[in-house]
Amino acid sequence: MDKKIVIADDEAHIRMLIEQTLEDLDEDKVEIMTASNGEEALETIKAERPALVFLDVMMPRMSGFDVCHKVKHDLGLKNIYIVMLTAKGQEYDKQKGLEVGADLYMTKPFDPDELLEKAQEVLGL
Repeated sequence: MDKKIVIADDEAHIRMLIEQTLEDLDEDKVEIMTASNGEEALETIKAERPALVFLDVMMPRMSGFDVCHKVKHDLGLKNIYIVMLTAKGQEYDKQKGLEVGADLYMTKPFDPDELLEKAQEVLGL
């Protein structure tokens, strides 16, 4: 089975940075998709059922919190591992992220090695 990752962030350079970080994953087995807003992220997640999602909190059309809530609660896709990415490391955000079902919370700027390790762990590589 192909392992899929969705990177959702409205900032193109962040998407590119994460993609470059994950390039080291086995390309034969891992497919990386991107989304530039919350609606697009949700549609991609619904259609592709990725194993892992890197989800920015602040995005146009739908926030990362809303996307996460819909995926985990409305769609019941509890097995999709969601990493919330945010520029703000405030406790309120972390609490809200946990409430909507996020599996992990990473603050920007994040450590690329940490990101890669988490992806390998979640995908079982």
